[in-house]
Amino acid sequence: QVQLVESGGGLVQAGDSLRLSCAASGRTFSNYAMAWFRQAPGKEREFVAAITRSGDTTNYADSVKGRFTISRDNAKNTVYLQMNSLKPDDTAVYYCASDFSWVAWSSLGSWGQGTQVTVSS
Repeated sequence: QVQLVESGGGLVQAGDSLRLSCAASGRTFSNYAMAWFRQAPGKEREFVAAITRSGDTTNYADSVKGRFTISRDNAKNTVYLQMNSLKPDDTAVYYCASDFSWVAWSSLGSWGQGTQVTVSS
């Protein structure tokens, strides 16, 4: 399994931007589709964005489409989530996940420990 470590979370104001990073180690990073999920207090974990192994195809939840961008750098074993025009509803713990299944719409591999994003109004 690949090990994942997220970073880049924090406290920001509505309208601000943040970039989350997820560093992978342990297995060949480029073998895996990657994804970001999030979980807000009292809510179930939800899909945010996913990217194919090569990075040529991405998919987003409707709630973040047009504001968030997922990307990856296979040379650096890192996947990113650029979050613009943040809203209070984006407040959640954000998780990076490996081996994303486009059929199950979930991760079949590893999860990171999560990074907190808090957006104040």
